[in-house]
This record gives sequence, C-alpha cells and structure tokens, in this order.
Amino acid sequence: MSLIGDLRELTKPRITRMNVLMALGGYALAGGSFKPVTVGAAMAGTALAVMSANTLNQYLERGIDGRMARTANRPLVRDRMTPKAALGFGLLLGVASSAILLAFVNTVTAALGLFALLSYVLIYTPLKQKTPLSLVIGAVPGAIPPLMGWTAATGMIDGPGLALFAILLVWQLPHFLAISMYRYDDYARAGFKTVPVVRGDKVAKAQSVAWSIALVPISLSLLPLGVASWIYGGVALVLGLWFLAWSLRGLKADAGVQWARGFFLFSIAYLPALVIALAVDVTVL
Repeated sequence: MSLIGDLRELTKPRITRMNVLMALGGYALAGGSFKPVTVGAAMAGTALAVMSANTLNQYLERGIDGRMARTANRPLVRDRMTPKAALGFGLLLGVASSAILLAFVNTVTAALGLFALLSYVLIYTPLKQKTPLSLVIGAVPGAIPPLMGWTAATGMIDGPGLALFAILLVWQLPHFLAISMYRYDDYARAGFKTVPVVRGDKVAKAQSVAWSIALVPISLSLLPLGVASWIYGGVALVLGLWFLAWSLRGLKADAGVQWARGFFLFSIAYLPALVIALAVDVTVL
C-alpha cells in the first residue's frame, strides 16, 4: 500500500484530474456524437500522458526537490523509491498513453499527447533552472489537454480547438507568476529562474496584469467562433474582469505574499468555473 501511495504521488493526481477535465471540456465543446470508447480512450490517454510527465519531472528534479519545503517529502527525495523504478514507471505511463491514443482515438491526438509529454520533460524541465522564459515554454504543453479533447472528437486542429489551447495557455502565466511570488523562497533555494527571482516582483506583477488583460478577449473568442453563446460569454466576461481586478491589486505598494497567495487561489477557482459555464452553455443551447 505504501508503494501504491508513492506511485500515486509521483503522478500528481490533482493536476491530472484538472487536465482530464480540460480535455473532457474540449471533447464536449466539439459537439460530435458521443462515442464511449473514443471518450474513454481520449481521457485515459490524456491522464496517462500527464501522469508520465509528472513522474519523469520528479525523476529529473529529485536532487532539487529536497531544497523546497513543498516538495521535500516526495518519494524520491525521501528514498522511499529508487530513481530507476520511478523512471521505469514514468516511461511505462508515457508508452501506454501513446498506444491507447493511437489505437482508439486518432493520430492527431496521439501526436499532441506525445509532443506535450516530450516538451514538458525534455525542454521545460531543464530550462526551469536556466531562464524565466521557461514560464511561457512550459505553458505550451500545459495547454494541450483541451486541444487533445477537441481533436479526439474532430480529428483536426482548427480555430475553436486553438482557442481552447490559447485560453489555457494564457491562464497559466499569471497563475504560475502568482505561485512563484507566493513561494519565492522555495524557488530561490531550488535555483529555479522564475520571473520574481530573476527580474523581481514588480516585473512579475506587471506581467500578471498584461496576461490577465489578454485573457479577457481570448476567453471570449469562443463566441465569434460560434461554439459558445451569451451564457458562457457573460460568465467569461465577469470572471475575466474579476481575474484582472485581482492582478491589478498586486500593483499596490503593500501587495505582498498574502495578495500573491489570494491571486493564486482565485486563479485555481477561475478555470473550473469557466469550464462549468461552458458546459452549461453547450448543454442548454
């Protein structure tokens, strides 16, 4: 049971669930016929790709995680598992993901899943200790799950699918800027080149505002594309302006760790609220 728990921890279940929710939202938004095998395989393949990326990330960063309070108790840091076992588990998950997506979904979705996995592990993970640009680079694979859901239903990459990708990509940037300010000491000890560590909180806060501004029209782009209506649009506008208001508070002189933590928590609530609004919109109209 201890081993199962450690393997589960390697996969980061909460992050995996969120990504599967995004993929399911993408599939539902496509509006195609419901095919249980395709849906199940797409969600399983997405989950396995995310689980693989999370596991391999912890394998590569096992020497760094011990420096951070929030990661110091991970299985590889505490020697509850050998690195070789974690590596094998992560690779197995990745292979299973590609196999399932190829066999039961389609080539486009399988290619997206493999690209997300490889770019997260081989490009984003090492760059975290080299440049703050890793924030944008890492947001690319992080934004692929809803596009995978879309392509699972349609078999193609087109405007609405790319809009879903863009929404998640832009949302991630202020979200991770907030946590990098909130967890500044942890990231600094680990040697991660986050925006606050390298360029300071003022730059990080200004970037948060800029990305929050961009999130409003991008989240509303689903309306002119014809895949959402006023129900989603109204909620997206309110959430987007609320998100922007949170980021603007950070420009105040006294905005510190408490603001960053609050902004981070609100960003977590924003995404499922947006997905729920989209699901209601699609269901009602």
